[in-house]
Amino acid sequence: MRGGSARRARRRGLLSTVVGTVLLAVMLFPVYWMVNASLQPTGTTLGAGWFPSRPHLGGYATALRDQGPNLVTSLVVALGSVAFSLGLAAPAAYALARFSLRGTRLVLFGILFTQMVPGIVVANALYGAYNDLGLLNSRLGLVLADSTSGIPFAVIILHSFMRGIPREIIEAARMDGAGRLRIFCAVVLPLSRNALITAALFTFLFAWSDLLFGLTLTTTDTVRPVTLGIYEYIGAHTTQWNAVMATAVLASVPAVVLLVAAQRFITVDATSGALR
Repeated sequence: MRGGSARRARRRGLLSTVVGTVLLAVMLFPVYWMVNASLQPTGTTLGAGWFPSRPHLGGYATALRDQGPNLVTSLVVALGSVAFSLGLAAPAAYALARFSLRGTRLVLFGILFTQMVPGIVVANALYGAYNDLGLLNSRLGLVLADSTSGIPFAVIILHSFMRGIPREIIEAARMDGAGRLRIFCAVVLPLSRNALITAALFTFLFAWSDLLFGLTLTTTDTVRPVTLGIYEYIGAHTTQWNAVMATAVLASVPAVVLLVAAQRFITVDATSGALR
């Protein structure tokens, strides 16, 4: 009887593995086809075979020549958004989590509500303000615009995490003579490393994948994120699909690298080791 149960369990496990493999293959097929198309010669992309029999790197050379500055712009804007968002969100989340402030729930509700505002509404409002302040067609303007999504998200993530830090740790640091600033920098931030990495990762992805703000707040070629570069690269009569796909592959690399590097920090409990 036990043998029959074990066989059924193995069959269910095998079936789950097969179904999961098929679903994973279906979801990753567009990524594979993007890489395959990027390795095809110009003019043969749409009729490409299943495998690049003769890989051609001309598309990557064209992509780096045409979209290299746009990739740099996106990287600068994304990193700037991460730094600015965490620089504001971390102390704000700590104050909301640890200090007895009136209207904390109302503030948190307002922050959560900002996540529901359509991006086009924010972009249109920023366009008028940027036009008066001279921030159109600037990397600083894109950093501030992308931070409108990063800061609320980071505050929500960090606030929920910092509330879970045991008070005993804060009180022990205070008894050792540490002030509020030192406690925040030397105790709270190290314990919140995983939450900070999570907030930083998603803020980077928000800014890296943004098209709306780039389309609305830039009108020249001098400052253009790579998403807008790809958008304008695709035309009704384009014959450089290998360059388009190569640009998409290059634009995907930073996000993939960050996701792989940060996944172990996202899943680990930062406070588990602090109480031992």
